[in-house]
Amino acid sequence: MTQLFLIAKQKGEKHNMTKTTKRNWKRLGLTAGLGLGVSLIAAGCGATEDTASMEDTVGKGQEIELAYVEWDDAVATNHVVAQVLEDLGYDVTLTPLDNAIMWEAVSTGEADAMLSAWLPGTHGAQMEEYGDKMVDLGGNLEGAKIGLAVPAYMDVDSIADLTDQAGKSITGIEPGAGIVAAAENALTGYPNLSDWSIETSSSGAMTVTLGQAIENEEEIIITAWNPHWKFSAYDLKYLDDPNGIFGGEETVHTMVREGLETDMPEAYQVLDQFHWTIEDVEALMLQIYEGESAEDAAEAFVEANPDLVAEWTAGVAK
Repeated sequence: MTQLFLIAKQKGEKHNMTKTTKRNWKRLGLTAGLGLGVSLIAAGCGATEDTASMEDTVGKGQEIELAYVEWDDAVATNHVVAQVLEDLGYDVTLTPLDNAIMWEAVSTGEADAMLSAWLPGTHGAQMEEYGDKMVDLGGNLEGAKIGLAVPAYMDVDSIADLTDQAGKSITGIEPGAGIVAAAENALTGYPNLSDWSIETSSSGAMTVTLGQAIENEEEIIITAWNPHWKFSAYDLKYLDDPNGIFGGEETVHTMVREGLETDMPEAYQVLDQFHWTIEDVEALMLQIYEGESAEDAAEAFVEANPDLVAEWTAGVAK
């Protein structure tokens, strides 16, 4: 296990301590929605009975690790998939990592899967470096987009028309993120941005700064992407990109480690069949933004969308 992945994994485990405890409890009995026939285990049942119950499920308690970046769309996506896999009897670990480490972890088999590969543009460099060491299951979300966005009240509509707005500063997310790299390319690709700068932080810090600016009707330019709850919460607009620096629409892909299909064929099949819409994920993201936990929001989504879950689990023995 690489040192960087180990450090990031330890941070992720600490971050997910409450979540993991809750998930372990739910795994003991929350399978009725998928027709697995495992009833809720009453208080006081012994470990032997718990183990027997897990053996009756598709997953049989097998451990599977999903790596993700703590972007709001990835949080929503991974919690939904984790819920479905747990309802099938898998022991799911969600590990938040930096983007580059996430790709490396799946390519080396230190994580089993990721569902946040934005292609062909945003993560094109990572795909070129790591893509031949993992399995691309194709898109799980279509119509994704990146670019620069501003509040609708700002009187500018194109990157080419930017002059001195927001102190000649773009508010970005994590250094090394594909969208930040694209924004850096914009600084050299547009002559009017030659003396501009990008302030990097995190996706969470960016949205806090955005909210504060909008509350005070101040100018702000952000690195933006769809799907994201901010487009539901605020009146934002993308700036036109006449030079095509940010590319066109993208597809978010699911990538898994080599050998997963052999080791866990049913989990592989669920991951391969997982697909939803921007409307689905943005609605879930907004619930989380408004205060519902990611675990509870994902559980409610799965319970409210049995037909969609049936598509994801089609052909998986129950």
